[in-house]
Amino acid sequence: MTAKRNSGWLKVVGLGPGSEALITPEASAALADATDVVGYLPYVERVTPRPGLVRHGSDNREEIRRAEAALEMTAQGRRVVVVSSGDPGVFAMAAALFEALEALEAGEPEWRALDIQVLPGISAMLAASARLGAPLGHDFCCINLSDNLKPWALIERRLRLAAEADFAMAFYNPRSKARPEGFELALEVLREACGPERLIMFARAVSTPEEALSVTTLGQAQPEMADMRTLVMVGSSQTRLISRSVEGGKEGGESESTPWVYTPRSALGAESGAES
Repeated sequence: MTAKRNSGWLKVVGLGPGSEALITPEASAALADATDVVGYLPYVERVTPRPGLVRHGSDNREEIRRAEAALEMTAQGRRVVVVSSGDPGVFAMAAALFEALEALEAGEPEWRALDIQVLPGISAMLAASARLGAPLGHDFCCINLSDNLKPWALIERRLRLAAEADFAMAFYNPRSKARPEGFELALEVLREACGPERLIMFARAVSTPEEALSVTTLGQAQPEMADMRTLVMVGSSQTRLISRSVEGGKEGGESESTPWVYTPRSALGAESGAES
């Protein structure tokens, strides 16, 4: 039976940043109809077991092998969901799937006829930006700080060029136990390129019970403020901070709350990238 005649399909979905409330109805419908769920083990475990569903969890560094297995099951007529956190097209399984499909096309040409769809999800950077206000409210760029799949020299070049262009920036995978020095180097580059007063935001485990938000400056930021569950954002020269307080602090007074941060929609006067 060829791929054109089978009833299988493959959907790459995003499970959002953590809360079940942020999983889209489209993704939930795909999971409800799937025969198989494939993904990094912690993400697969977020999918509730049920009769008729087989969960295939694997290690984080097996993306291509995972994609190949999903394509093979789809070619056999199964209904397969490949899960990622956040949005599957942002540093996640959608690109890995197409990379595997292209590499295997010569041996399995009929696989190009498979029913493959990518379903968008709420990315960590959009969830973090929403929790803090609108720091990505104007032009911004997104950079993965992991050097597992690209050299540090390329990361540094992109950091400097993004700072020169005066983008707000969102950073994935800032600091891991295996490479704790990378984020320290990134902070040094950003301080040099943007100045010590530039706003930097740390959003850890957004939408989960472990959520933690903080806003500071590049001059005050420390590498230990980030880990692999942290989404880091650096503002442009135009990014603004609005202080706020909430009632009910200690001893009946007011206590400080995380400030709102936003980047204005107008960039008039910012062409030079100079600090405001």
